[in-house]
Amino acid sequence: MTASTATALDLVRYIDASPTPWHCARTSADRLLAAGFTALDESAPFAIAPGEGGFYLRDGLVVAFRLGTRPPVESGFRLLGAHTDSPNLRLKPQPEVVKAGFRTLGVEVYGGALYYTWLDRDLGLAGRVFLKTETPFPESRLIHLARPLCRIPSLAIHLNREVNTDGLKLNAQQHLAPMFAMPAAKGDETSALKRLLADAAEVEPERLISWDLALVDTQPSTLGGLDDAFVFAPRLDNQASCHAALSALIAAPASEATQVVALYDHEEVGSLTTAGADGPLVELLLKRLALGTPWGGPLLDTAPARHAPLLDTARHAPLLSESEAFQRAIAKSWHISADMAHAVHPNFEDRHEPQHKPVLNGGPVIKSNSNQRYATNGETAALFESLCLAAEVPVQKFVTRTDLACGTTIGPIAGGKLGVRTVDVGNPMLSMHSAREQCGAHDVSRMISVMTRFLGV
Repeated sequence: MTASTATALDLVRYIDASPTPWHCARTSADRLLAAGFTALDESAPFAIAPGEGGFYLRDGLVVAFRLGTRPPVESGFRLLGAHTDSPNLRLKPQPEVVKAGFRTLGVEVYGGALYYTWLDRDLGLAGRVFLKTETPFPESRLIHLARPLCRIPSLAIHLNREVNTDGLKLNAQQHLAPMFAMPAAKGDETSALKRLLADAAEVEPERLISWDLALVDTQPSTLGGLDDAFVFAPRLDNQASCHAALSALIAAPASEATQVVALYDHEEVGSLTTAGADGPLVELLLKRLALGTPWGGPLLDTAPARHAPLLDTARHAPLLSESEAFQRAIAKSWHISADMAHAVHPNFEDRHEPQHKPVLNGGPVIKSNSNQRYATNGETAALFESLCLAAEVPVQKFVTRTDLACGTTIGPIAGGKLGVRTVDVGNPMLSMHSAREQCGAHDVSRMISVMTRFLGV
């Protein structure tokens, strides 16, 4: 087995352990713990020395860092950003409905899912449930019911003769409710779903209060193609980028700059949440790290004398304020926003800009858009391409056709919020936003190699 194949198989294991954003955050945390990173409490002081790493979770967000050997005000941050969430179908608060002789589950569409790809699949349930405690604050538990529990059958062609010529049209409210069970026997009014979830959480049904649950494909991820050149899996967009960023942080040695990986939630629905890239948590962490003093004393300004509110009388140098320390650290920082890129589709080649057709296993893709749907500019593109050249990794470029709308990423959001120079990149893939996606197996290790090099510059 080649090193490239082994890395792709590690991605497969990572994705199968991460059926939801909350599982992805927990899977990432487990890997960080195994690599020697310290689990931190946001509400407590951080006891981390230069060269050491820590992390914390908030819902589907995980933020990890390794302190540099020099303060951020001197060497800045090297940031890697990705997102843990993917488009899917999520259960409503009161989902059980009996119709036409079946128990069905009401779902909402999360993000820009391709509806039809959820039809005729064996679907399980995964997410988190919230349980009563002796206090007003509930207990949260992750569950993953990986066996076939649900199915959304397609309509037979005999009842929709025009489907192959006029296209399939699905109404999210009417046509996406999965069949879950047959109706309950008379006298049995207990919620079948509630019993199932309580059993999974190993509690009595009375303790179950609420949930965040999604339908998940039960088919395992795998390598495929004649020479195992492809990865076939759900949630490649964007757990493949989470895996790459996390693997790079674990593999990278300590450097002068402080290394940070932020795996956000809610990118697919706009990022304006506490766990999203438009939320405050990563900015607060960076400010905390910028003003922290594990490098051997208070952060002092060694620039020429100027007015300052506080002075260290022993060294006769002004102490830095939080805002100045953060601003000076950001001025020396760089950010890679990693989200999967559109590979050219052999059956729809005309949907691509003619000079920008990334291919699977052709290397990482630099994504550009002059209207700043991607945060890349000439300077940040040059940095990433230089890193690829140094790592002996091929690099590709993507621009959306001028007559098509361009998607976006966390890049413009996080980069704009933090004020940090940002490049948008991603490995090429097909079937984006499908229940089942495809990427190149050899691109997995290439992206990790470039990210690892980036964290050390």
